[in-house]
Amino acid sequence: MSYFNIGKDNQLTLIREKPFKLEREIQNLTEHNLHAIFDLQLVRSEFNIQKFRIDTLAYDNSSKAFVIVEYKRDRSYSVIDQGYAYLSLMLNNKADFILEYNENLDKTLQRDTVDWSQSRVIFISPSFTSYQQESINFKDLPIELWEIKRYSNNTVNYNQVQTDKAQETVKTISQKAKTIESVAKEIKVYTEEEHTEKASDDTKELYNTVKNAILNLGEMDVKPRKHYVALVAGSNVVDFCIQRNALKLWLNLFAGELDDPKGIARNVSNIGHWGNGDYEIRMENTDDLEYILSLVKQSLRKNGK
Repeated sequence: MSYFNIGKDNQLTLIREKPFKLEREIQNLTEHNLHAIFDLQLVRSEFNIQKFRIDTLAYDNSSKAFVIVEYKRDRSYSVIDQGYAYLSLMLNNKADFILEYNENLDKTLQRDTVDWSQSRVIFISPSFTSYQQESINFKDLPIELWEIKRYSNNTVNYNQVQTDKAQETVKTISQKAKTIESVAKEIKVYTEEEHTEKASDDTKELYNTVKNAILNLGEMDVKPRKHYVALVAGSNVVDFCIQRNALKLWLNLFAGELDDPKGIARNVSNIGHWGNGDYEIRMENTDDLEYILSLVKQSLRKNGK
């Protein structure tokens, strides 16, 4: 795909790719913009532990989990082997990761606050080989590949490598790798199917209808988490809890930020709940769908890229 600048008299000028010369350039750019790109909080750059050096240690406040970010210009490495080696390192040295968080962010993070089951590794590179891309084609792999491109007009693009709708579980190869097997016992990658399996057929249909209607409002990704399914633009826009006979939606807005003349959304800022934001909506049918979409748009305007 080619990109062009529109100039005077509608003349197009080709925007050329401007390759990164050093891996460090990618790291600096990403670390300075972790929240804008991934909605993550930087914990430490160049975190050394045992014989390993982690490029970027980050924390996901949404899932309450640590995220390891690695930057690569070398296309010969195995993302599976390296990714699971880092995850194993984390799970065997939890206290060190918590200490690093507390010392660098001047906060108190307790061991039981972290959801270690949602730990993950992100690899960022200008490109990945077809072998590397195919190697992550599992439905429950806690490893993400992101390609980064920089252009001559001073813009940059981060694009997640999307795999096919894989049905195979990574556990099928765990028999051959003790590291993968030990990590897979503790880390869990969730799917939409797991969230919908206990729902009635009517609720499944309702979820798909509402989800697709929201996705039509703008570019968002579907991110199944432990307790909910998130629709994410820059940050979480709306989180779904799929119950047997109803849906719960949480809008990622603080109390007082939502314009809701009908009073459909409930303020849950003082009540414990799973999703992000202070407003909860319960749906059993599509009667108020158009109005609810108008509420979701408010969250999208705030949390979209």
